[in-house]
Amino acid sequence: MAFCIKNMMPIVTCSSVDSGHMLRAAEIADKSAGYTAPHPNAGCVIARGSKIVAEGFLYGQGTRAAEIKALEQARELAKGSTAYVNLEPGDCHGDDTSVNALIQAGVSKVVVGLRHPLKHFRGKAIKALRDARIEVDVLGEDLQNKNIQEALRACQLVNAPLLYREACRMPFSVLKYAMTLDGKIAASTGHAAWVSSKMSRKRVFEARSRSDAVIVGGNTVRRDNPRLTTRQEGGHLPARIVMSRSLKLPEEANLWDVSANHTIVATQHGANRSFQQRLARKGVEVVEFDMLTPKAVMEYCYDRGFLCVLWECGGALSAPAIESAVIHKIGPDMLISGYLHPIPDLLPIIPAKEATTPEMMLSASDEPNIISFYKAWDAYGAFSNFSAHPIRIIGKSGDYFTWKSVEHYYQAQKFEGVQDFMAQECIERIKSAESPEEAARIGRILERQRPELVRDKWESVKIDVMYRALKCKFSMYPHLSSLLVSTAGSILVEASPHDLFWGGGQEGEGLNHLGRLLMRIRAELLEDDSGSSRINLSTWSSTV
Repeated sequence: MAFCIKNMMPIVTCSSVDSGHMLRAAEIADKSAGYTAPHPNAGCVIARGSKIVAEGFLYGQGTRAAEIKALEQARELAKGSTAYVNLEPGDCHGDDTSVNALIQAGVSKVVVGLRHPLKHFRGKAIKALRDARIEVDVLGEDLQNKNIQEALRACQLVNAPLLYREACRMPFSVLKYAMTLDGKIAASTGHAAWVSSKMSRKRVFEARSRSDAVIVGGNTVRRDNPRLTTRQEGGHLPARIVMSRSLKLPEEANLWDVSANHTIVATQHGANRSFQQRLARKGVEVVEFDMLTPKAVMEYCYDRGFLCVLWECGGALSAPAIESAVIHKIGPDMLISGYLHPIPDLLPIIPAKEATTPEMMLSASDEPNIISFYKAWDAYGAFSNFSAHPIRIIGKSGDYFTWKSVEHYYQAQKFEGVQDFMAQECIERIKSAESPEEAARIGRILERQRPELVRDKWESVKIDVMYRALKCKFSMYPHLSSLLVSTAGSILVEASPHDLFWGGGQEGEGLNHLGRLLMRIRAELLEDDSGSSRINLSTWSSTV
C-alpha cells in the first residue's frame, strides 16, 4: 500500500468493481438530461460488494437528492454498504440532507468521483462524512491506478458544464457544426437547414433539450426562419437567443412567437428602436449591449444562471465566437467531435473552519453586505422558490395540501378558482410536476397562451400569494428560519437579470419583490422574542 506524502493517508488501489459502480453512478446521473433544465448531475449507487442494491439520481433543481432516493430504495440493505456518488454531495437546502441521510443509514463507506466544483460546497460533505467516521475515498486522490481513469473521465463529462462554468466564469458552450462535402457549413444557396442528415438533426434536437439556451445570428433568422424547438413533448425548452447588431430582422418570424418558448434578442445599444418596441409588444425580450460580442453575450448568460449554451450559427458568428474563446466543444452531430479546451481539473479545496457555512462567510466582513441568490445550487440557494422544500397550506376547501415547492404553489394559484376545465387541468398538472422548473413551465405557458384563464386581479394579489408561501416555508423548516435570521443587516437580492418584478435586474433596476418579502419575513422573525417565529397553519385562510 502506498501513501500520499501530502497528508500521509494511504492510497487505495481502485478495483474494477469500484470503477464499474462509479461508471454506473455517472451513467444514471445523466438520466434527467432533456427533461429539466441543466443542473449539477448527480447519481448514487448503493452496493454491497459487486452487487448493486439501489440507485438514484437528481432529476432537477428543487427535487430530492440522488443519495436520498437511493437510500430509500435500499432500506435496511444500506447499513454496512458502500455508496458511490459521481459528485460530492452539495446540498443547497440550508441543511445537510444528503450527508445526514448517508450517516443515518449506516453506510460504511462513500466513494466520491469528483469534489464539488462550487467553492461553497467543495470538500464540505467529504469532511462531514469523515468526521462521522465514515470512510471516504475520492477518485484520483485516495483511489489510484489505471482502473479509475475511465470512471474519472465519465464523472467529468457528465458535469462538464458545471466544471467549465466554475473555472471559466461562463456557461459551457457547444458549437453545432455540420459541413457539406466541399467543406462548407451551408449549401451554395446560403441555407444551412438541410446540410446535415436526419440522424444528425435528431442529435441536434437532443442537444437543444440539454441546453439552457440556443444562440443564432441574424442571418439564420433571415434565411432559415428557424423555430429552434426540441421536437419532444413535455421536455425542457431552451431559451432562444438571436444576436444582431443592426436589428434588421424580419417583421414576422417563428422566433417571435413566444407562446410556448422564450426568445431573447441581443443587440447593440440604440439599434433600431422602433423594431425593439415591436418585438417587446410581441413578448420578445430585448437586451442591449454597449458592444455586442460573443463574450459579452456569454457573460450575460452566466449572470442569468445558464450552465450550457448551444450555438447554431453560421460562419459570420461562429468564427468570432471561436476566436474569443467562448466555444468549448465542437459537436454534437459530427462523427468526429472534440473539446477546444480541456475539461477543467479544479484543485481540491478543503473548507476552512471560518468559512464553511453561509452564516460564517457573512460574518467575515464587517461592511454592509448584499446577498444575492438565484439558482438552487447557490450558497443561499435555499432562499430560491425552486429549492426542495415542500410546503403544506390549507386551501379553499378547508383541506391541507402539500405542494412540492413554493414555485409549484405559486404557479397553481394563477388559475385558482377559475371555472374552466383547462385551468383546473393545469393546476393538477402543476401539482404532479416532478420539478419546480416543470411546474413553472406549465404555468407560464398557459398564462401566455390563454391569458383569459388567469384569475381576476392576479397582478394585485400575487405578492400576497408569494408572501403566504414563503411564510409557510420558513415556519416549517427551523434551519431555514435560522439561515434567514443569520443574514440580518444584509440586503437580500434575487439576482435574476431578466425578471424585473421579482428580481433585481441586470443593473439593479429590478423591483426585487422576492428579496423584499424575504427581508420582511426576516424582520418578523427577529421581532419574535424566541427568534423563531412560528405560524399556526390552522389559522391561515385561503382568501389570497
